Amino acid sequence: MSATDMPAVPTPSQLSHVDDDELARLASSWRALAGRGDREAFGIAHALEVEQRRRTRVSQLQQLPEDPGPPAAPMVEVLAAGRRAEPDIGLMKAVNPRKLHRGHFAFMRALAQGLDERASWDRYLRLEGEHTDLRTVRRTIAWIRDEFAAAARREHRPGTARLILLDADRFSAAPALPSLAEFAEANGLEDFSESEQVEAYEAAYPAAGRAGQGARPSRRARVVERQLEALRWLENLVAQDPRPLDSVSAWLNPSMASRLERAGLRTLHALVERINGIGARWWAHVPGVGELKAARILDWLRANEQVLGLRIGAHAMTPRAQLGPLALAAVVPGGTALVPYEKFVLPAELDGSAGSNRAPRGQCLLMAANDHEAVGAWLSAKRAGDATGDLSATQRAYRKEAERLLLWAVLERGKALSSLTVEDAIDYRDFLLDPPTHWCGARHHQRWSPLWRPMEGPLAPSALRQAIAILRSLHAFLVNRNYLVGNPFATLAPPASLQQPLDSSRALSFAQWDHVDALLQAHADTEARRRLRRGMRWLYATGLRLAEITSARCEDLEQIEYRSADGALATGWQLAVAGKGGRCRRVPVPPALVAELEDELARHGFERQVGAASNRGIHLLARFDAELRRPAAWSASGLYQAIKAFVAQAAAGLRGPDAQQLKKASTHWLRHSHGSHALRGREGQVPVPIQVVQNNLGHASVGTTAMYLAAAHAQSHTELR
Repeated sequence: MSATDMPAVPTPSQLSHVDDDELARLASSWRALAGRGDREAFGIAHALEVEQRRRTRVSQLQQLPEDPGPPAAPMVEVLAAGRRAEPDIGLMKAVNPRKLHRGHFAFMRALAQGLDERASWDRYLRLEGEHTDLRTVRRTIAWIRDEFAAAARREHRPGTARLILLDADRFSAAPALPSLAEFAEANGLEDFSESEQVEAYEAAYPAAGRAGQGARPSRRARVVERQLEALRWLENLVAQDPRPLDSVSAWLNPSMASRLERAGLRTLHALVERINGIGARWWAHVPGVGELKAARILDWLRANEQVLGLRIGAHAMTPRAQLGPLALAAVVPGGTALVPYEKFVLPAELDGSAGSNRAPRGQCLLMAANDHEAVGAWLSAKRAGDATGDLSATQRAYRKEAERLLLWAVLERGKALSSLTVEDAIDYRDFLLDPPTHWCGARHHQRWSPLWRPMEGPLAPSALRQAIAILRSLHAFLVNRNYLVGNPFATLAPPASLQQPLDSSRALSFAQWDHVDALLQAHADTEARRRLRRGMRWLYATGLRLAEITSARCEDLEQIEYRSADGALATGWQLAVAGKGGRCRRVPVPPALVAELEDELARHGFERQVGAASNRGIHLLARFDAELRRPAAWSASGLYQAIKAFVAQAAAGLRGPDAQQLKKASTHWLRHSHGSHALRGREGQVPVPIQVVQNNLGHASVGTTAMYLAAAHAQSHTELR
């Protein structure tokens, strides 16, 4: 087809037999003619260019991968395909059907008006996936189309259903006409009067009306307008706003919703709670949801914050490393609720200022005006002399037990802590053995998190005994300071069924330790595994607590001289330890362990002599890293987890009761094993005097250490059987 053969304004059907190359040539030729002032060329060139853009769009959207489902089609063609492109039933099936929101209607209006499909998708439906995932795009449009048609049919409007599915591109559009100014410029009529320009314009475009005004809309424009009216009617009929208790499957892409549901996030409320409770990397706990998908979910939730009534905290959009203490403290406001001690607000009627167990005010030695301040005074006394501000494991245990009791007294019992009786103490003991579910949560949730809870579950017997002992100490302090007149926990003991000798079953046998030690010796020669071997051997040989061994430094070791049993002068090592209650003691250390530490120091370029001035500040269980100038300390939790993982592997090499016992072992078992084995002795090793073992373990009373004798005797009988 040549330029001279071209009809006045070609329709899409007339151009259907023209191939792409010929179409491009004709469009270029007619645009050139229009540029030279040919009055008929404007409309023809525009029609040719519109057809070019339509073909380009169709070509781009038809590049779909092979799929067993319906054949690939561009977004606009899917709308006109009737029921040809069925949605993926496997993905769309859900207990709660998906709901249509206003973004679905906005997207379909954009398509009907011929707006850019990709930009519209990113603006309204990005939550469904990326616009480059054409398979998801096709399935989503198919689902929207079916939902629209079904809603119209439910209202007995089958004609509206057909209208929405109609492809307006099937109808020819009126050619776009130039404006009067464009026409005048193209035809050299700038110097003519407006009336003369209008006369020339009407001569060139007789059907356009006066200077392009008042022309009757094309059939396509009328179809689009009716489609937009139908979409507005349908939106007012079926569009919904999300609500907190809606299931995630009602609003999110089915594949994404199923992943959230498998992670226990079944409602929008649970999802927002998890995000606020964990922070920016909440998605790391949801298999199959990565950073990009999480960002799309977050964008949608934030866009719907007002209608949902659920707010995403600023901390959830900031990496954890960039959040300071003040920002984290602001996540959960203070109140009379299940919150940590530092955020718990006592109601005026239960603040303890009028507690029934209060001593006369004039005799009280504390400045505390209420129970919260009194507990704070006790906690401060437990931190005397600690200028670091960091709590030890023991101090955290004190706070935890006081915190639980204060929360229980006010929230569950409805009494002030200073009004508790012996009967209340008994009921609280029973409460700890069977707490309600809303009191329980995972241990890893930190105190700033909305997911924090005061308990993990029912207390084990040993934990219950510790809780009672701590609360007895708290009330003894308050009685001694004349804040209370009596101690309701003074005579409270664990239930008889929970009484047992101290840690009688939480120590390794000699054979089990020998098995573990042999595996440690055969461990691969890496820095991390040598550090683990050093940590386990030091714990077993010294009986130190977890916090004590991880805080010990090189300067705490001291070489001493002493007289051996035969009177000869000998040298040895001892470690200065600051234990519970600030009590200091010196614990003997086998020379082989010190030599092993010195080898590690020399291996990493430090002075071999452990007492060298340059080694000050280096922890006994330091993490040596070539990229760090000074080695960092190994955290207590890091050592605990490493030991738990190792003993679980070691248990695989045993059978029967030994394997079961070893699987349960932890860092504290090594401390108990030290006490039991030292008092018992074995072939080639005489029993250690009980006073020495008491010092090693840091017991205030030799009676506590003596309980290991019972455990040692019980273990001996077990091994004989």
